[in-house]
Formats: sequence, C-alpha cells, structure tokens
Amino acid sequence: MFGLMQDWPLTVDKVLDHAKQNFPRREIVTRSVETGALSRSNYGTVWRRAKQVSNALRERGVRPGDRVATLAWNTERHLEVWYGAMGIGAVLHTLNPRLFPDQIAWIANHAEDKLIFFDITFAPIVAAIAAKLPQVEGWIALTDREHLPAVEIPNLIAYEDFIAGHAQEAAWGGFDENTAAGLCYTSGTTGDPKGVLYSHRSNVLHALAANQTDVFGAGASDVVMPIVPMFHANAWAISFVAPMCGAKLVMPGAKLDGPSVYENLESEKVTFTAAVPTVWLGLLAFLRENKLRPTTLKRVVIGGSAVPEAVLRAFEEDYGVEVIHGWGMTEMSPMGTLGKLLPEHYAADHETQIKAKLKQGRVPFTVEMKVVDDEGNLKPHDGKSFGRLLVRGPAIARAYFKSAGAKNEKGECLEPCGFFDTGDVATIDELGLMQITDRAKDVIKSGGEWISSIDIENIAVGAPGVANAAVIGIAHPKWDERPLLIIEPQPGASPTREQLLKFLEGKIAKWWTPDDVVLVEKIPLGATGKINKLALRETFKDYKLPTAQAAE
Repeated sequence: MFGLMQDWPLTVDKVLDHAKQNFPRREIVTRSVETGALSRSNYGTVWRRAKQVSNALRERGVRPGDRVATLAWNTERHLEVWYGAMGIGAVLHTLNPRLFPDQIAWIANHAEDKLIFFDITFAPIVAAIAAKLPQVEGWIALTDREHLPAVEIPNLIAYEDFIAGHAQEAAWGGFDENTAAGLCYTSGTTGDPKGVLYSHRSNVLHALAANQTDVFGAGASDVVMPIVPMFHANAWAISFVAPMCGAKLVMPGAKLDGPSVYENLESEKVTFTAAVPTVWLGLLAFLRENKLRPTTLKRVVIGGSAVPEAVLRAFEEDYGVEVIHGWGMTEMSPMGTLGKLLPEHYAADHETQIKAKLKQGRVPFTVEMKVVDDEGNLKPHDGKSFGRLLVRGPAIARAYFKSAGAKNEKGECLEPCGFFDTGDVATIDELGLMQITDRAKDVIKSGGEWISSIDIENIAVGAPGVANAAVIGIAHPKWDERPLLIIEPQPGASPTREQLLKFLEGKIAKWWTPDDVVLVEKIPLGATGKINKLALRETFKDYKLPTAQAAE
C-alpha cells in the first residue's frame, strides 16, 4: 500500500520559486567584480533575470542534460545563471578558477561544456584555454558591454546583452527529481579530477539537512554571507539554503581580504557566514591590528580543513561568535558533519567544550557514518580507535561522472558494503563526534604507530609568530617516517626551531614531536584553500632529518 500524498518532485527551481513568492524584496547584496562597489538586488529580481537566462539558453540550443559552465565569484549574476540553467534541466558545472589553466581545460573538455559564463577577472584564463575547448559554442562574460574585456575570445558576448530582450517568464521543472542538476570536480590531488554529478533531489535534500537547527539553523531574520565560493561544492549548500529560508544574501565577489570581509560584515549586518580557515586568519589579523570587532556576527562555519584552536578561541572567547566546525567533501554535496555541541557538553566546563568543538562533529539526518579497519570490521565509538571513514546517504555520490574511479561493474565508486570511502582516517567518540586524524595518504606512520599531522598543525598554528603550519612525513631509516614541521611565519616574525618545539611540549605526545622545523616564505595551498601536501612532499623529498643522519 502506498501513501496518498501529492507528487511534488524535489527540483531546485522550486527553491527560487519559493523565495520569489514569499521573500521577493529580501535583499541580495553583491560586491561588484567590475568596480568593487556594493550593488543591490533581491530574490524577485534574481528570479526574473534567471528566467531570462533560461530563455537565452534555450535560444542558444541548450537542452536538458547539456553542461553549462561557470568560472565565477559569488555574485547575484552567478546565482541567476545557476537557477536559470538548472531550472530547464541543464547541468550547471562550476569550474574552479584556482586550478591551473590546463587543468581547467581538461575538466571542461571532460564535462563537454557547451557554454561558459565567466567573471572578467578570469578573462586571462579564458583567453589561454579557449582554443583548447573546441566544443564550447559560446563565452559569456558576466558583465555589461561597457566592461567587456578586450581579449581575443571567440563568440564572446556580455551577459547583459545575452539576456537582454528575453521574456521574464519561462517554464521550469517538469522533469524527474533525479535529473542531474550540478557538476563539480574534485581537486585531483591524487590523479585526474573526478566529476561529482548532483541531482535535483540530492541538492534539495542536502539543503534541507544542512539547515537543520543543529547545523546552519538559518532563518528569514539572518543575513548570510557565503565567503566559501560557489565553485566549492555548491557554496556548502548556502546558495540553496538562503532562498529556502528567505535569508538576506551578501555576496562578496572577488574581495575576500580581511578589510573587505569586515566591511561587508558591518555594513550589511551579517549574522552568519562560512569560509575556510585561511580567510578567517586574514580577518582575525585585521581585527587585532585595527582593534575592531564584529558587532552583528553570531556564528561562523569553518570547514575545508580543520579549524585551528587559535581561530576557534579567538572567535568564541575574544568576539563572542559561535564557531561551527564543519567537515565534508565534494562527493557529499558537501556537508558531512557539523560541530554543534550536545547537552552533555554544555554541562561540562569550557575547556571540555573547546576540545569537543575542535572535533569535526556529528552527522545531521541523511548522513550515515562508520569507521572500519582494513578488513571492514567496525571500530568502537571510543574516541581512540582509528579507522577508515565510510559514509552513506541520499546526497552522497555512488559513482563519478563517466564512471571514473569505478570499483565495480556498475561503474560505482562504493565499497562492497554500499558505503563511500572518504579517504580519511578518523575516530568516533561515545557521543557520536567524529574526528579526522588525517587523510589516509597524509597520515605519518612511525614505528608501526600513526601520527596525526592535522593535530600537530592545529596546535602549531597558534604559536607566536606563526601564520600557517604544515606537517609531512619524512623517510627515516629506523622509524619508517618522522614528522617535519613546516612554518610560514607572520610578516616580520622569525620564530626559532627551539621556540616552536617548546610550544608543542605538553600539547602532543612526546613521540609525536617533529624531528625538525623548517621556515618557508609561503606554504602552498591547493585549489580549495587546503594545504597542498603533495607539493610539500615534492619540495622536501630529499630532505634529511637530523635524527635520520644520526641513525644511519
């Protein structure tokens, strides 16, 4: 027997329809890519212009399933293209401009993108790769004719000209909720990037899950600023969450430096925002240097890499802003866990709460998670037993686009148990809080035991004079591998090896103590803002630890 409820497909066009019907005048504020000034729109206007995008796409021959790509910052124009493309059943493909041009070209070719929309700051990238993308039928600069870049790009048109004259009504939806909606490629640090193909259903369910009270918990009274880019796995679902709940949106465009972020926070009275740790390090440095504090900000989501303890304490203890530590990945749409505390934590002392918040957190409804050994046996939830982290849920990939990385004859990327292997090594404690101890490829194996590079990094980044910290394993004749601590000093600072090792004393197990410390001008970051361990391992592949020389 089936239920007798209405058939209402979960398609993302309904999200913007809802915002237009219920919050048409709720503002969307964008820092202009062209001028840097703040411009103002609203959900009603974005809805109408997204309909114009749909009609323009159809006129250019875009059909359901065709890939429409963007190379763009967080702006209202980017949002219009998102909903305009997905609303007609096309697949919105977000390209990451922080990749190398050849990588972007490879991804665009693999995806078979038909049209590419780009912000004018990325015109040099487009000019460099256009000739390598013969399947692209048109390039649309997200600007007006006045600011159209003077570059040699075939079939180039300004966005405002592209949508001009098109009707502000267009048919949306009408297709199966499992229809593909978005395409986002992994960063490809261990091989060719892989395409994660989101469905309308998965995007809607993921956004609903992401906005539960113990996750984002955003509402119509919130002012939300997604600093995390829309090209990073749906801006962590905020591009769907905000229209769903009617929150005011503040889109920072290309300006992600400390002063610009602070100006946005204060001028627009932002209450909720999200970004990777490197953004917050820049903002906190600006606040301290200028003796400023955010006046309306209530909570920040920090993800992409583990939140440093110094950042967590600065927000919560110095500025009274709640930190929500998030973890996830492109294959998870991307939210996997959020570090919201439980009643047991609130009953404990402050330091216990801080330790709990430094963990990656607990799963929201729609995510199943387990930790297993190499034979697939479950590890206990004791907060100590390490294992491979596996996940399952309606917004988690079962296969990559064009069956890349398939593990079975169905083309799926799943383990035999039906779970996805995240590639992370983790523990889960008795209250269900998960903690990443390392990426499987980054964990340091010393004398048969594991050392967590992430734990050491998170502590070291709080040392005086440290801007960023990384830890990698270096070959050792006796112990197999030993940790090397790599430090990017703050401007004008020169922390010594002895000072840094002394800072770590008592904060980590003695045998975890790095065998050496190296200062570098800049720690390399990958395309998603994470530390590029692959580049560091290449740089230091011939490095000889002093303890290794003594053991030889």
